[in-house]
This record gives sequence, C-alpha cells and structure tokens, in this order.
Amino acid sequence: MAIYEININSKSYKVDVEPSMPLLWVIRDFVGLTGTKFGCGIAQCGACTVHLDGTPIRSCSFPVSAVGAKQITTIEGVSANVDHAIQKAWIELQVPQCGYCQSGQIMSAVALLKAKPKPTDADIDIAMQGNLCRCGTYQRIRSAIHRAAELI
Repeated sequence: MAIYEININSKSYKVDVEPSMPLLWVIRDFVGLTGTKFGCGIAQCGACTVHLDGTPIRSCSFPVSAVGAKQITTIEGVSANVDHAIQKAWIELQVPQCGYCQSGQIMSAVALLKAKPKPTDADIDIAMQGNLCRCGTYQRIRSAIHRAAELI
C-alpha cells in the first residue's frame, strides 16, 4: 500500500492503495465519483474514459501510481451545471439509449472538440473509434458532436 495525492476535478484527494490499482477503482471506490463506468477492464470499450492533463485515457488499465501530479477530469468535472456544449447537444439530440457508455463517449468528444473545434466526420470517427456503444447510437453521437461544434 502507498499513499497517493491525486487531483480530480480540481480537488485534491489522498488515497492509500496498492500502486497497481487501476485509476478507475480509485475514482469510484475511494473518491466516490461513480460517473466513470467499468465496461471491459482491458481498455477496449471506452466506458472508463477520463482526462489526464486533458488527454483521454482508459482509467480501467491505468495504474494510480502513474498519475503523479497530473490533473484528472471525470465526467463530473466537465461542467457543474451540465452546460458544456457537448452535454447540451447530447440532451438536445437525445443521444443515449441505455446511457452506460455515455460518460466515456462525452469525455472523448470533449477532448476532440478541444483539439478540433470544427471536426469532420472522419475526425469524429478517428477520435471516437475506441468508444463502443452496445445500443448503436453512433449516428446520434456524430450528430451531437457536430451540433456541439456549432454551439461553441
């Protein structure tokens, strides 16, 4: 066990965990932020996507010991009032069906729009390819990203 001081959504937390513990479990079980989901456990589905210094990562396979002084942003940290352009577009276009993958989808979409404020369909496909949606809402996700780009 080791004590790590990590910064999640601009708030500092001290956790006493094994160095190999995936960041996902620290976020959910030790910090209590449950918006980030467990999907596959092997970094293939994207449900566990969070930002590490603004870059999307799969928290299910990222050890807490590798965080260091980097800033972590979870779905709860995207906006306090659900007023980010991506969140507005997601609601407007009723993107979710079951909703399970949506926090990971939104985290990837936020990073995409930060890097490319006016993405093409190809840009969206590349940025979102690691996020799986069992309900198949990919067309609505793409439309919502384009809509969010208009709102920015």
